[in-house]
Amino acid sequence: MSASFENLLYDLDAASGILTITINRPTKLNALNAATIADIDAAVQQALAEPQVRGIILTGSGEKAFVAGADIAELAALTPERAGRASLAGQEAFARIEASTKPVVAAVNGFALGGGCELAMACHMRVASDNARFGQPEVNLGLPPGYGGTQRLPQLIGKGKAIELLLTADMVKADEALRLGLVNHVVPQAELLPFCTQLLNKILGKAPLAVGLVLDCVNAHYTKGADGYETEARAFERAFESEDFKEGTTAFVEKRPAVFTGK
Repeated sequence: MSASFENLLYDLDAASGILTITINRPTKLNALNAATIADIDAAVQQALAEPQVRGIILTGSGEKAFVAGADIAELAALTPERAGRASLAGQEAFARIEASTKPVVAAVNGFALGGGCELAMACHMRVASDNARFGQPEVNLGLPPGYGGTQRLPQLIGKGKAIELLLTADMVKADEALRLGLVNHVVPQAELLPFCTQLLNKILGKAPLAVGLVLDCVNAHYTKGADGYETEARAFERAFESEDFKEGTTAFVEKRPAVFTGK
């Protein structure tokens, strides 16, 4: 399956069920404009609706940038009211990535600044190439982050360090991002996509329903008004009704690999 988007490449490996979404604005270092955010949102929604898609890799084209930030020329032309709407649109698009019950891995292949860092943080896991750089430089433009950066960065690396990076606009290298907990792994650039594919294949060998329930439960901890423990209990109950639970326990007793169907 291949879908067409103005600013994205959308490629599904039918054998594995892994979809690779590549932000494809190389002459702009994959900077996010409104059209690109709309494309990302549409691509993710399509992927979530497609049974063939089991996991998603999100990356950028070229070897310099995942997403180098927002399209500054477009930003500068916004009125305050339009800027508020743009912020909400970006937050909603990134929230759909975070809420996905199919695992999403950011393959960060270079600069992930501003909206690029925010996009990577919305993914469930982040794998960085060794030349990657992360940062929220919005204060250099007289702005705070607008796509969730002030919320997700503290969740990932802690409040004090997050405030420091948000206020200084400092960039961090891949190895520092790993030390802080901003990324899960750092690999050479040539190994980035193969590593992400291997990671997803490992996850996709587990029970699909259980994987989705785990993501729901973790997200509930960060959702206003949600009770994460209650969500976990209900998820545990739901899993007990599944065919995958019966298959998993039977396979364990019979000492054989489980064959999960997602039912």
